[in-house]
Amino acid sequence: MPPVTVGDWVGAARPRTLPLAIAPVLVGTGAAQLSSPHFHGIIALACLAVAVCLQIGVNFTNDYSDGVRGTDAHRVGPARLTASGRVSPRSVLITGLAFFALAAVAGLGIVIRTQQWWMLAVGAACIVAAWFYTGGKRPYGYNALGEVFVFVFFGLVATLGTTWVQADRLPQESWIGAIAVGLFACAVLLANNLRDIDQDRKVGKRTLTVLIGKRATQVVYTLFVVLPFVALVLLALFYPIAWVGLLALLAVLPAVVIVWAYRAPRELVIALALTSLGTLAYAGALFWAFITPSV
Repeated sequence: MPPVTVGDWVGAARPRTLPLAIAPVLVGTGAAQLSSPHFHGIIALACLAVAVCLQIGVNFTNDYSDGVRGTDAHRVGPARLTASGRVSPRSVLITGLAFFALAAVAGLGIVIRTQQWWMLAVGAACIVAAWFYTGGKRPYGYNALGEVFVFVFFGLVATLGTTWVQADRLPQESWIGAIAVGLFACAVLLANNLRDIDQDRKVGKRTLTVLIGKRATQVVYTLFVVLPFVALVLLALFYPIAWVGLLALLAVLPAVVIVWAYRAPRELVIALALTSLGTLAYAGALFWAFITPSV
């Protein structure tokens, strides 16, 4: 068995998913500028650190939990550290918990800076929800609730929280952006679970995709990536630069085609990556639109 490399550890962090952590911070920071005359750069960077560290922490703890359960034994995508046996489960778990700790430190910094002490409870809820996604005796990610977690925490909480700590209010643009980002994140999870549908059935992992089947998943995925562009058109009526966000379709539309026309599950890895990149492009356009004064 070849030794574990730095590339293996980087791959375990699942870089394809990191745009999903960056996107809500971009949208939330842009929306904050609509209500606050000042750009809170340090707080925005701290929000980014929280989001990215939570995402990486989730990815490593998922690697650990799925690995020790045997869920990843016959997966289609890149091999995981725990399931491959190349790294001890304890090392993978410690790595995931370390990133949760880094997220907590960055979050504590935000709380101290803003004096929003109640946000400590929100941060704790994020970490607990991240762990029980696939961890614990009854992980909700194994019971068709993964999309709910992703929408709430990587859509609503991440976006609205970023706006709130910078502006002390939540303009409607932040809500619209949060819903859009959350739908994109759910679409990425659907593409991932569609790739693993056969393996998940075998090991008893009851994802939403396993419950509703391939065709319904394709339909729901398509709705989740189309609806954000409906919201984009509405926002563009008031923030013209938002039209730039339509360029994200250059990544999203090919992903939709792959989801509907794929022949081998491995092809869905490309759809996942394209959807994730499309999400980042969409969020960048909204950020640009929100920070640019309307004429």
